Amino acid sequence: MTIWEMLAVFAAGISAGTINTIVGSGTLITFPVLLATGLPPVTATVSNALGLIPGSISGAIGYRAELAGQSRRVLRFAVAALIGGLTGATLLLSLPSTAFETIVPVLVTLALILVILQPRISRAVQRRREHNGGPTRTDGGPLLFTGLMLASVYGGYFTAAQGIIYLSLMGMLLDDTMQRLNAVKNVLAAVVNSIAALFFFFVADFDWTAVVLIAVGSALGGQIGAKVGRRLSPTVLRTLIVMVGTVAIVQLLLR
Repeated sequence: MTIWEMLAVFAAGISAGTINTIVGSGTLITFPVLLATGLPPVTATVSNALGLIPGSISGAIGYRAELAGQSRRVLRFAVAALIGGLTGATLLLSLPSTAFETIVPVLVTLALILVILQPRISRAVQRRREHNGGPTRTDGGPLLFTGLMLASVYGGYFTAAQGIIYLSLMGMLLDDTMQRLNAVKNVLAAVVNSIAALFFFFVADFDWTAVVLIAVGSALGGQIGAKVGRRLSPTVLRTLIVMVGTVAIVQLLLR
């Protein structure tokens, strides 16, 4: 890489770490930059996954206050993320690149619709529970576990917009604030990135320069994102998710 390419990758890492912590989809920034430096698509994907680990961990640490009291929930969801992330990483190296790219825009679109409708859906679910006298679910049950695992399969494969899918699923099936769910989302992203990167480390090619630049940049961005994201109201956060997701869909369709 030239010095200018290195600076571009570093800046992309900061941006990705920031946006991943607040919403998700930071890969849509780093991935095109890595391709522009001449890296092959799979090498760029693997290098990106390795580099984003510090950013995911940094963002989760930044949201540690919102994680209070969620240890059992996080551990349960982390199992789903672990299984899904490893499966997705395996698929990346065994399936043609077009296999998942066909359905990715559909998944992101569905996630955005769920985010928009989440307050209405949550109120309807709550009314039904109260009418039936059923308990409030704190873990989302098997449906949420399965949904998060499938989202993690996608995350282990490409990572872009997985955070939006996580938030839409949890927002629909859990009775909690967007900020607390965002904190859980950051932990799940860290789990998926870490397990996928560990798998890639032993079986795939990657570029150490790109990895280091994105790692340092995303770690800084994770702290920036936590400071900004924790101050956003649920409405603003939901609006930002929809805006970023829309950009993600457009970019994925134009690839």
